Amino acid sequence: MKSLPKFNNQKDEMDFWDKNDINDYFDLKSAKLVKFPKLKKSTKTISLRLPEDMIEKLKVRANALDVPYQSLIKILLQKELSA
Repeated sequence: MKSLPKFNNQKDEMDFWDKNDINDYFDLKSAKLVKFPKLKKSTKTISLRLPEDMIEKLKVRANALDVPYQSLIKILLQKELSA
């Protein structure tokens, strides 16, 4: 295995990896799966049209649970998707 050079900045590192093969520097067969349980999932903003009465019901229920109504929507969607 070759040893990695020290990089002065991110651009130097990116240029290096554009010209070199990772297999020359790392034994990928010995790589281990890592989990990052506290890593926040990426989110994407969407536009969702709901009837006004449904939004009001969501807000009332969310208020009773002391959570923002948009968080309640995510909770309900996750629950349904996990079923």
